[in-house]
Amino acid sequence: MEEIKNEYYNVADIFGENVFNDATMRERLPKKTYQKLKETIREGRELDLETADVVAHEMKEWAIEKGATHYTHWFQPLTGVTAEKHDSFITAPMSNGKVLMSFSGKELIKGEPDASSFPSGGLRATFEARGYTAWDCTSPAFVRQDAAGATLCIPTAFCSFTGEALDQKTPLLRSMEAINKQSLRLVRLFGNTTSHRVTPSVGVEQEYFIIDRKNFLARKDLVYTGRTLIGAMPPKGQEMDDHYFGAIRERIAAFMRDVNTELWKLGVSAKTQHNEVAPAQHELAPIYAEANVAVDHNQLIMETLKKVAYRHGLQCLLHEKPFKGVNGSGKHDNWSLVTDDGINLLEPGNTPHDNIQFLLVLACILRAVDDHADLLRESAADVGNDHRLGGDEAPPSVISVYLGEQLQDVLNQLISTGEATHSIKGQKLDTGVKTLPDFLKDATDRNRTSPFAFTGNKFEFRMVGSEDSVGEPNIVLNTIVAEAFSDACDELEKAEDFDSAVHDLIKKLLNEHQRIVFNGNGYSPEWAAEAEKRGLANITNMVDAIPALTTEKSVALFEKFNVFSRTELESRAEIEYEIYSKKLNIEAKTMIDIVRKLIIPATIRYTTALATSINQVKAACDADVSTQTEMLLEVSDLLSETRIQLAKLEDAQKEGATMENGAERAKFYRDHVATAMADLRKPVDSLEMLVDKEMWPMPSYGDMIFEV
Repeated sequence: MEEIKNEYYNVADIFGENVFNDATMRERLPKKTYQKLKETIREGRELDLETADVVAHEMKEWAIEKGATHYTHWFQPLTGVTAEKHDSFITAPMSNGKVLMSFSGKELIKGEPDASSFPSGGLRATFEARGYTAWDCTSPAFVRQDAAGATLCIPTAFCSFTGEALDQKTPLLRSMEAINKQSLRLVRLFGNTTSHRVTPSVGVEQEYFIIDRKNFLARKDLVYTGRTLIGAMPPKGQEMDDHYFGAIRERIAAFMRDVNTELWKLGVSAKTQHNEVAPAQHELAPIYAEANVAVDHNQLIMETLKKVAYRHGLQCLLHEKPFKGVNGSGKHDNWSLVTDDGINLLEPGNTPHDNIQFLLVLACILRAVDDHADLLRESAADVGNDHRLGGDEAPPSVISVYLGEQLQDVLNQLISTGEATHSIKGQKLDTGVKTLPDFLKDATDRNRTSPFAFTGNKFEFRMVGSEDSVGEPNIVLNTIVAEAFSDACDELEKAEDFDSAVHDLIKKLLNEHQRIVFNGNGYSPEWAAEAEKRGLANITNMVDAIPALTTEKSVALFEKFNVFSRTELESRAEIEYEIYSKKLNIEAKTMIDIVRKLIIPATIRYTTALATSINQVKAACDADVSTQTEMLLEVSDLLSETRIQLAKLEDAQKEGATMENGAERAKFYRDHVATAMADLRKPVDSLEMLVDKEMWPMPSYGDMIFEV
């Protein structure tokens, strides 16, 4: 057991100390340069080279004071993780044998990583290598300190030589411009002349598992795929609900403390931490930030969780379903729209029934989600998420919107009578205990079974997988709502009687899109049947979700707002099909390797030992060996079934590996390879319950989820 070190510090003293944030820029940059940079950020203009040179110099000096020797353009290609290439600040040696340390504005603004080795979906051939990274000056640079020393990290966008987006950030920034423009049109209609920018505000809740690293290294399925491909359930799982919000064990608490410290230094406002539902499962959530910063911060959170876990002899598992039979992991994307002067467009106020601007925003969002439910579902599509969505632990695979009693009542009034005259108020909570203070409860409960739930002054998109970037969901949300706002403004801007027109439009949108609203139990079989009656799609897997990217409707949407071109959408669909097939191929090969080299040999050793024992007992005395014989027969039968199913998986994997990348190959892996893997798992998991634990070649579920 490692020694627990208690080092005390004031969070305010360390928060953001490794970030080239506004306070640092104000302190270090010449006043004129600082103002020019702030204007560039505020107005969304390109930074001129003269200003960039000054910023780069001061950024370099600040980073060197932090111990940095290198800088990197930190970007988010379509691999699901971040990427970086490090360059030192050293320039050519001088005649006296010394070197200069320099960093120019050009180096700050633009980098040139090789684009041919990142997923491009055919946008780039192998011999077409050039790509560009461009500084996102709205997301502050930071110094990362680790075993490599200190590195200045510059958040950037990544695009091809021909200008297509090869990352998550470029289209996210485009979508933020779209929602900003259309939101400003909308608030201007209501007389707001003081707000100059509207930004998606995002808060991301991150779930994860922590296990001992020695157990992780002993499980080649976890090492290669991030999830257990075999494994029988232990006697106890999460049935007692005793882990959820339970006392955090000391080893985990020490890990969490170090995670928080690192994140706070990087300006990530990590706020909540707790045990989640499953044993060994936990959650971390930061305070809200602008969408592009929130996406960057979530990547930093995932990287920090893994890095700090390693230092503690632990392993962080971010896969959506590392253990079959216990709760999987997701991340909840909390989304709202906030003006630069602090107005939340999703704040209903105390009387939402007469908050006309809010009702229009709400009606537009319902329309956006209803019209583009397939796109929203696709934005959360992932190989790992296929194991999670639709089960009684995560949102169902049918997209619906939860509004709660208060807003549902307002909606019903508008639909039935055309007028909303009142709003349900929160009642006093009576606990029956005199010593507890009285307080008003919210007017609306929460619904954890809803994929897209209104939660006070924001929407919570609960479908996103724990390992995924939240870039794509926010790209989709921003764009579909921008479209709904745009169409509403087109209609209202030419209306002669605005008050009458906006009232009629709200009622019309609510009538047309009320089918997307569902406040009940999303896990119930009755909802699946009801959703089908309503015409809501039930997209149960990633392969069926991907086509939403390239429908004519989607292409028209994204091209209208300059978020994606048709070519970019087609390339992303191709990438996702390829990722699906590749991940399942790796899983299949890993499972074949484990069963061939570990499970079958271990089982043969056990049956050999058991048979030898039976013969020895028979030779020594005339004792009853029927129990041993029955066990030998049962294990032998399962071993035979294992061998049969292994051969089927080997055949399916070989056939899939020879197919060309694309939709048909992905469908083959879903329908044949994944099915063969599930069929092989059944006898192997049964064997684990029978073979001597000392002979079983890998840690059990119980060893992993209860040992930390």
